[in-house]
Amino acid sequence: MAPRTTLTPIALAAVLLGGRLGDLYGRRRLFMLGMASFTVFSLLCGLAPNVAALITCRGLQGASAALMVPQVLATIQATSVGQQRARALGLYGATAGIAAVVGQIAGGALVAANIAGWSWRPIFLVNVPLGLAGLVLAWRTVPVTRSSEPARIDPLGTALLATMVVSLLVPLTEGRALGWPAWSIALLALFVPTALAFVAVERRLERVGGHPIVPPSLVRLPGMHRGLLIAAPFFAGFGAFMFVSALALQGGAGLGPLASGLALVPMAVSFLIASLSTARLTARYGRRVISVGALLQAAGLAGLALTLFAAWPHVDALNLAPAMIVAGFGQGLMMSPLFGVVLSGVPADRAGVGSGILVTAQQTALALGVAALGSLFVSLAAPGSIGVRGAFVVVLAVQVAIAVGVAVAATTLPKQGRPVREAEPVRLEPAAELAA
Repeated sequence: MAPRTTLTPIALAAVLLGGRLGDLYGRRRLFMLGMASFTVFSLLCGLAPNVAALITCRGLQGASAALMVPQVLATIQATSVGQQRARALGLYGATAGIAAVVGQIAGGALVAANIAGWSWRPIFLVNVPLGLAGLVLAWRTVPVTRSSEPARIDPLGTALLATMVVSLLVPLTEGRALGWPAWSIALLALFVPTALAFVAVERRLERVGGHPIVPPSLVRLPGMHRGLLIAAPFFAGFGAFMFVSALALQGGAGLGPLASGLALVPMAVSFLIASLSTARLTARYGRRVISVGALLQAAGLAGLALTLFAAWPHVDALNLAPAMIVAGFGQGLMMSPLFGVVLSGVPADRAGVGSGILVTAQQTALALGVAALGSLFVSLAAPGSIGVRGAFVVVLAVQVAIAVGVAVAATTLPKQGRPVREAEPVRLEPAAELAA
């Protein structure tokens, strides 16, 4: 399941830098550093004495995630090939989907339980034991890899990228709620010139033998640019679903946080089953798996709209389950193969950069989907408009159109992507360095 992004715009801009640092200093090291700091800031979020402290700690929590997230795909890319890589990506996609739904359910349960009268605080505090367990498992099981030819940091490109992401996402996510103040319009106006400057700087830096934060030669790889063009609308459309479905089921159908989370369980289970089968299916059917998955997703979302028309407002996990199962299975067939297509030609030495590009595109698309379709839903659901059910159906119709477009576009993907280098040997750091 495509989760709604948890990264702030500034943290999102740091994902590419996190991938580059993993190539440079070691991917397991950066993963553990990110997880350790995420755990610490989760604790501080849970103990925050006021809103300002909570916002600050949430921002630092997002920055920690930016260090951690790209190392996962980079490690898969650097240590596996062929069917082994496909299976690993399938497990990665399955884990992401289950985590999204478990997070919804657990969050609702923790808020409803109001443990010790702490209200929302356990949502953050629960990360502490999970983070500590994750650190132990990472130390014992994650291979130690880094690039044999690490690229240097690109400070100007990184600054321009951060400005570009912030100038786009902050106005789109906050502008409407604040009534579009002048600063939001001015910030949004910065996006196009900043994006043009970023492209020019990156191209020039690569021409003179430098190390751009987003190497144009990497983006030009057929699997990378075609895969990203398909993955972006896919994540935008269904990322918004997680946001809009929570608003509709809780605000319109009267379900509580826990009940609305449980309504997603059938989707999560079918997503898990489909994700675990993608390695075998893509080996046999190739890119057609993505097209079939997109059509199944479209059918499931259309079925969900029909269920809303027939049963609203008396919808629950049971009557939503058939459509949720079909949509979840379709999405499960798409996510992991799309990751594989995007990373297929990325050399192992540049695994951190490649995964950083992919994660940045994924998270940006999720944020844009929430901003665009979330705003559309809120506008249409407002009093005097078409209501919550009608607004949800309109959003689902947009997502159906996106899924059909993805099904068609997937036929243009490369039939088979061979990596430039099959795999990077796992580079073990000296024992003294590991112990430090």
